Amino acid sequence: MVSGVGRAWRDVPRPQRGMILLLLAAIALANVRQPFPDLAPLQHGPTLVLALMAPGLVRRWPLSDRAVGCVWLFLLLHTFAARWIYSYVPYDDWARMLTGHDISSFMGLRRNGFDRLVHCAFGALLMMPLAQVALRHGGMSHRWSLAFAFAAIGLGSALYEIFEWLLTVFVAGNTADYYNGQQGDPWDAQKDMGIAQAGAALTLILLLRQGHRPHIGKLDLPNKEQR
Repeated sequence: MVSGVGRAWRDVPRPQRGMILLLLAAIALANVRQPFPDLAPLQHGPTLVLALMAPGLVRRWPLSDRAVGCVWLFLLLHTFAARWIYSYVPYDDWARMLTGHDISSFMGLRRNGFDRLVHCAFGALLMMPLAQVALRHGGMSHRWSLAFAFAAIGLGSALYEIFEWLLTVFVAGNTADYYNGQQGDPWDAQKDMGIAQAGAALTLILLLRQGHRPHIGKLDLPNKEQR
């Protein structure tokens, strides 16, 4: 088993190995003097499991460095926000410290909006990896792979909201309101899904306008010297 894990790790392209290690380091740093220790396992546990499974996943279904980088950027953004369980990312404090003004007042926000940014990034950053999976491993055409990715973002957003609801009901208990990040908005789930789809639409338009077929389909697999 150990030799199998080592072989899977060696087969991962070097840039992707670096991304995995940096993600693991980010998860560790996000839990140093953790301000919400009761909820930290719910926020960071799935990301940690995914990072540990990543070598086997990319060995079984290889993706380009560009596609893996998109997933990596999203997971880094999630890990950063998860330190403050999304609802309490102190960006207003940072803005006041730097400029003397806060972002919420400037933009007219009544709630912490960092979760909206992450949901938008979910749609925008995962379009290319999903399209590449459909094209390279699903046998779809270029345009159908983009359509699949766009639909998958919507399905993934909906399933995540259902998963989050079930998790807060059965696991989070009294901390459910803090974990799910509604912040008093009864339409929070629908808005999260909508902004994720908007992010996916922006990337879809960009890919269609610029004709990024090579970026979707090319695997960019390294040679032996680069592994």
